Amino acid sequence: MTFSQGGRFEGGRVGTRKGGAIAGGGAGIAIVAFLIYQFTGVDVSGQLQGLGGTGAGQEESAVAECTAEQANTDRECRLSAAVESLDEYWAEVLPASGTEFVRPEVWAFEAATSTGCGNATAATGPFYCPPDSSIYLDLGFYDTLESQFGAQGGPLAELYVTAHEYGHHIQAITGVMDRADRQATGATSDSVRVELQADCYAGVWAGQASQQVDDDTGVTFLEEITPDQLAEALSAAEAVGDDHIQQQSGGEVNPHTWTHGSSEQRQRWFMTGYEAVDPAVCDTFSATDL
Repeated sequence: MTFSQGGRFEGGRVGTRKGGAIAGGGAGIAIVAFLIYQFTGVDVSGQLQGLGGTGAGQEESAVAECTAEQANTDRECRLSAAVESLDEYWAEVLPASGTEFVRPEVWAFEAATSTGCGNATAATGPFYCPPDSSIYLDLGFYDTLESQFGAQGGPLAELYVTAHEYGHHIQAITGVMDRADRQATGATSDSVRVELQADCYAGVWAGQASQQVDDDTGVTFLEEITPDQLAEALSAAEAVGDDHIQQQSGGEVNPHTWTHGSSEQRQRWFMTGYEAVDPAVCDTFSATDL
């Protein structure tokens, strides 16, 4: 995944929270918390409470304007560029389906932060919080994805994560979140269908981003995605499959407890969106074969 030469991305879209005293928490809870909350698309108010400090005294700022060259090397700039591309894509697609588009807030934080869903730490992994319509990411998570869960890493893997969480925002404003039984578990549960749909939405965006022209610069957001780059995203999808996580934690693979889907399901639904480049194919709630 490479942002196209000549591209430029406005500043101020992604907020950052850094520094400050962190009360409580600790590395010991990182894996346990991740197993519970990785990529969550549900309202985790109450559940996040007590996992760590609020990041009191953190300094808030925003990611500055940056170039495509910077987006290809710097994680904060890459996040900002991806969000801008996602904004433009969904702002065009949703009104055509009769839904008013509202942008989510996006925050990159260090160690811990307060959210509309309670206090969050880096241990929770990236998540979307419905009460404040915000995406929260600790960018160090991508290193954990590689070191702890065996993902290949790489820029497209990072953008898969961002686009997945953005997909949860789309589900929130289209009513999917409210209609789904997000407390259910199991391989065909609503919880799994919510997550697989967000994977599919991530694939749809990735599949069209190399065709999407930035109105300000007149160049496409991304160059054509190579097979090796696509493999990075699929590796990330595999790493966060419920069966893979259960195996990594030394436990038994138990589909009855799944909330996000197997590695195979997550890869397949990402590719479904990527190949079709049409969010209409992402109706996981009507699918008989998940």
